[in-house]
Amino acid sequence: MGCSSGISHFCTAISRFNIGLRLNYHFMKVSLLFIVLLISLLSSCDMRKGPVERPKIVIGVVVDQMRWDYLYRYYDRYGSGGFKRLLHDGYDCRNTMINYLPTFTAPGHACIYTGSVPALHGIAGNEWVDLSDGKVHYCVDDTSVRSTGDAEGKASMSPANLLTTTITDELRLATNFRSRVYGVALKDRSSILPAGHLANAAYWYNDKTGDFASSTYYSNPNPDWLKSFNKRKVADSFISQGWHLLYDAGTYAQSTSDSNAYEGPFKWEQAPVFPHTFDTVRGAARNGIIKTIPAGNTYSIMMAKACIEGEQLGKGKETDFLTLSLSSTDYVGHRFAPNSMEIEDTYLRLDKDIAELMKYLDRKFGRKGYVLFLTADHGGAHNPRFLTDKHVPAGVEHGSTFDDLNNSVKEAFGVDSLITFTENYQVCLDEERMSKATADRATVRASIMAWLSAMPEVAYVVDMEQMFRTPVPEPLHTMIVNGYHKTRSGSIQIVLNPGWFGNEGRKTGTTHGTWNPYDAHIPLLWYGWHIPKGSTSEVVHMTDIAPTLADLLNIQMPNGCIGKPVNGLLHTEKKRTR
Repeated sequence: MGCSSGISHFCTAISRFNIGLRLNYHFMKVSLLFIVLLISLLSSCDMRKGPVERPKIVIGVVVDQMRWDYLYRYYDRYGSGGFKRLLHDGYDCRNTMINYLPTFTAPGHACIYTGSVPALHGIAGNEWVDLSDGKVHYCVDDTSVRSTGDAEGKASMSPANLLTTTITDELRLATNFRSRVYGVALKDRSSILPAGHLANAAYWYNDKTGDFASSTYYSNPNPDWLKSFNKRKVADSFISQGWHLLYDAGTYAQSTSDSNAYEGPFKWEQAPVFPHTFDTVRGAARNGIIKTIPAGNTYSIMMAKACIEGEQLGKGKETDFLTLSLSSTDYVGHRFAPNSMEIEDTYLRLDKDIAELMKYLDRKFGRKGYVLFLTADHGGAHNPRFLTDKHVPAGVEHGSTFDDLNNSVKEAFGVDSLITFTENYQVCLDEERMSKATADRATVRASIMAWLSAMPEVAYVVDMEQMFRTPVPEPLHTMIVNGYHKTRSGSIQIVLNPGWFGNEGRKTGTTHGTWNPYDAHIPLLWYGWHIPKGSTSEVVHMTDIAPTLADLLNIQMPNGCIGKPVNGLLHTEKKRTR
C-alpha cells in the first residue's frame, strides 16, 4: 500500500510538472507573438510619421527628333558613360510608341509630361487654326505676357494653351509648392510645355540677343545667376569654333558620303560638307547657328547645370524637377537627314555630353540620389530621294496640291480659297466661305475628300466629324482619334503612304509628323533612384511616362492622364510608404 501510494504521488507530480511546462511554452509562444505584433505596429506607426520617400531631384531629358534606332546604329562608337550606361545600368523600354497624330515637337513634349493626348491636352500641333476665332495660333503664344529677353518686351510665351496639368504641376501641388520646377531648352515650346503651368520658371534661347530668356508669366524670370550665365556668351564661343568632325572622316561607316544630294547646305555654304564654318555670318542669323549644330546640346546642358547651381535644386526637403530638352538634334536632322555624317557626329557628341551630365549628377546628388529619364518627342523619316534611289517607295507631297484643290472647289461650287490651313496632315476649311457655296456643306466636303483620295500618295482620307466610318487599321485609327481636338484640328485627316511626308518646301533633309514607326518609335530609358537594371519589350506608350513618374513619386497623375505606369519598372527596389 505504502509503495503504491508513493508511486501514485510521484506520477501525479510528474504530470503536473509536464502540464506546467506546456502552459509555460504556450505562454512564451503567445508572448513572442505579442512582441512581434507590437514591434510591427510600432514600425508601421514610425513609417506613417516619416516623410514620403522621394529622390532629391528628377531630370527629364527629351532629345528632339531622336529615332529609337540611334541607340544601336552608333552603339559601337558610344563610350561607356552615356547611352550605354543608361542601357546597361538603367531600365530600357524598348518598344515605346507615340499613340496620337501628328508626331511633332509641341504635342510630343506636352504628351510626355501630361500623360495625355492632343484630344485632351489641346496642343494639337506646333500651330493650329482655332475654330473659335479662325486665326492661326502658335502653341505657346500668350499676348498677355512680355518677353524678358530683349529691351522691347514684346508679346511672349506661356503654357496658357495647355489645357491639362503636367507631372511637374502635380509635384508642385503635392508638396504645397515647396518642390521647385524649371524648364530649359533652346526651343521655347520645349521648355515651357514640360515645365507646366506652375513652374518657377522656364528658359529658352532668344536668337535676337544670343541669350537665354523667359517671360513675365514667371515670378522671377531673370535671376542673377542667369544674367551671369548670359554674360559669358557661351553660344558665340561655340559658333566661332565652327563644326568639325569629332573623328577621322573614314571612320563614319554608318553614314553616306559627305557630299551627296540628300542634304541641305547652310545658306552661306556652297555645299553641305565638313567643316562647317560661320565666320562671315552676323547678327540674329549668327546667334541662331547654335541651335543648328551639336554644340547647341552642350550649351543647353551647361545652362541646365547653371540652373541647378543657381537655384540650388535638389538641396531642399522636397523633390525638385528640371526639364531639359535638347533641340539641336532636330535642326540637324531637318537639314541633313538620318544617314548623314552630320547626324552620326551629332549623336557621338551627344553621347559624350550625356556622360558628362551624369558624372555631374553623380557628384552633386550621389549615383542613387536622382532619377533621370531620357526619351524623344518624335523620330524622323529617311530622306525620300535617298529611299527612291535605293528602290524603296517614297516621296514628298507636291506643293501645288492644295492650290489645285482650291481651284477645283472654286470651279465646282463657286467658293474661292476654301482651304485655309493644311498643317498637321489635316485640312482646315473656312466655314464662313463654305456657307456661300452653291451646294450644301456635306456635298462640298465629300467632293474635297474624294479629290484627295484620288491622289496616289494618299493612303486614307478621314472625315474627322465621322471618323468611325472610315475603315482605318489599328493602331492608326486610335492615333487619329487621340490627335483630334474639336476646335484646334482640321476636320479632314490625310494619311500618306509609308515613306512619304508632307511638302515643306524641302527636297533635302527630313521631317516627321506621321504614324509610321520611323516617326512614332522613340527611346525611353530610366536611371537612378529605385530604378532597377532591366528592360521590357512590351509596348509602352508615350502617355505612360507621366503616370510612371507619379507612381514613383507618390503623387497624383496629371488631370488629363490616360496612360498607366510601366509594368516591371517600379516596386522592385522601392520601399513604399503605407
